Amino acid sequence: MDHAATTPTRPEVARAMLPYFSERFGNPSSLYSLAREAKEAIEEARQRVAEAIGANPEEIYFTSGGTEADNWAIKGVAAANKKKGDHIVTSAIEHHAVLHPCQALEKQGYRVTYLPVDEFGRVDPGSVEEAIDDKTILVSVMAANNEIGAIQPVAAISKVARDHKIPFHTDAVQAIGAFPVDVGDMGADLLALSAHKFGGPKGIGALYIRRGTRIGTFMDGGAQERGRRAGTENVPGIVGLGKAIELAVAEMPEKAPRLAAMRDRLIREILEAIPDTRLNGHPTERLPNNVNVAFRYVEGESILLMLDAFGIAASTGSACTSASLEPSHVLTACGLPPEHAHGSLRLTLGSRNTEEDVDYVLSVLPGVIERLRAMSPLRGEA
Repeated sequence: MDHAATTPTRPEVARAMLPYFSERFGNPSSLYSLAREAKEAIEEARQRVAEAIGANPEEIYFTSGGTEADNWAIKGVAAANKKKGDHIVTSAIEHHAVLHPCQALEKQGYRVTYLPVDEFGRVDPGSVEEAIDDKTILVSVMAANNEIGAIQPVAAISKVARDHKIPFHTDAVQAIGAFPVDVGDMGADLLALSAHKFGGPKGIGALYIRRGTRIGTFMDGGAQERGRRAGTENVPGIVGLGKAIELAVAEMPEKAPRLAAMRDRLIREILEAIPDTRLNGHPTERLPNNVNVAFRYVEGESILLMLDAFGIAASTGSACTSASLEPSHVLTACGLPPEHAHGSLRLTLGSRNTEEDVDYVLSVLPGVIERLRAMSPLRGEA
């Protein structure tokens, strides 16, 4: 129940990758036939990624994952447009792969506006318009939030940016395979994706860069990726990405409604069975596999540990597994008090989940919350 964190590599994907580890192992930059096989496999995967998001193949650049793609988009545009301006507009609920590069740029003298969101975690396109000034060089708003599943009005946001002739970047890591992603419809100039979120391997992603977008190189040292991203290509990973995105897009019309039905049942029955519980994120404009609920009087880490004892893998909005005791920046941006944000639970469904899995979670979760509340000092204070 934690497919937003990662997904299993699909067997078809693993089979497609396998020959490029030991049989077709050539370096794509060499000239002999073994190398040409690897080069052709990369270009075939590039074509598949391009087709999946409505792009041209020459606009697809392979990276080590979504984090690198986001970093490249933000830092690359900032570097290439430094003479033009120093201002970036993003949202308060972005993934840290966007927030941390923005914070790093602030230390270099750039200005960043972190837009607020409404109670459902959605950005008002009007706030983007208000934030833009004559030194704005980039607008970056994610397609869908990884914690609460809120789908952003990216087409409306990108139109605001386009009207001001400002490039628009979107982190679409959670969106691929969940709903149609088309860079033309979205108005994206830059788009990041990551294979392991939709049945591909870890350690491989891509950045779409619209032709004509001013952006600096991210890694120096070779002429790979048309001179923009140096380093010997991860051929097996690239092949796996191409196969995974092809499958994810092809199966989306059947998969998304099935997951959404299980999602809606989980939300409905959790809210009915457990008092003092609220849904986080938008009730309808949300990822088809995302359930995020906040339970009063309990702490997220305790929920996860008890669910794990029952064989259920889930996630929480509290940062209890790190050195930080701060609650989720996403939930607090949506207006949740820290004590509520710390009691959040995220369940994210995947292809292998069944109605029996939903039954099991619903049979276990109420008892877990009841037991934790009975021990909670927070409840006694309420």
